[in-house]
Amino acid sequence: MVEEKEEFEMGIPNGVGEQMLAHAFEKFDIKLEQTEFGPKIIGEYDELVKVRDFLENAIRERLKELEGGE
Repeated sequence: MVEEKEEFEMGIPNGVGEQMLAHAFEKFDIKLEQTEFGPKIIGEYDELVKVRDFLENAIRERLKELEGGE
């Protein structure tokens, strides 16, 4: 018997570029769905938590680059 996992959705935060999103899709088991309210990332809860952390870190790194930091 195949256990069906519950899927959740997460909006894409402001500041997430196409390259960041592409890396997230390569790295995690998620999919993209277009809704009337904009694109959503779909996946299991644990995967979405990992994606959120990944995107937050990517945005922080990009902001450091733009500020002339590390």
